[in-house]
Amino acid sequence: MERSTKLFWVLVLCVAAMAHQGTAQELLRGKSLIKNVCSISPSRDLCVQVLSSDKLRSPDANLKDLAIISLRVAATNASGILSEAKTLIDDDNLSPDVQQGLADCKETILDAESQLEDTIAAMMVDSDAETSLWLKAALAAIDTCDASIPGDDDILSVQSAVFRKLCNIAITVNRLIVHPILF
Repeated sequence: MERSTKLFWVLVLCVAAMAHQGTAQELLRGKSLIKNVCSISPSRDLCVQVLSSDKLRSPDANLKDLAIISLRVAATNASGILSEAKTLIDDDNLSPDVQQGLADCKETILDAESQLEDTIAAMMVDSDAETSLWLKAALAAIDTCDASIPGDDDILSVQSAVFRKLCNIAITVNRLIVHPILF
């Protein structure tokens, strides 16, 4: 009998801890949630800047809102890379190899933009597995873009590095949605 009582109390404590965890995360919103999320991000300052960028959603954002904000910023960044690639393709001062690499990169950036939109759609329907899959695909697209341009320090490397950081912020937020931790 004593053994079953101990087991009962262990289960009660586990349930209470899980309930507290959910409640604590529901209470954290807006600035305090952004601060806590960004404290575990490798790009803390950029994380705060990005997650605070939506003047309507950020002040009262929950984790899902923050994930969508970060994905939209990453998609905007991908659009900027795409515009730059389109402009550079026509630069006669660049070698034909680099121009071809930029043309190939343009196609993969289009894919990345689409994959980020798919990520947002998956997040809206709470499909954690698809959200993660599309985010990884967007990161793979930027790697393919970088690999298609000859040279170690290609023309778009700075922009692609920022894109990776933005995607990693979205990954951080998504991980917290999937595997919540107490802040």
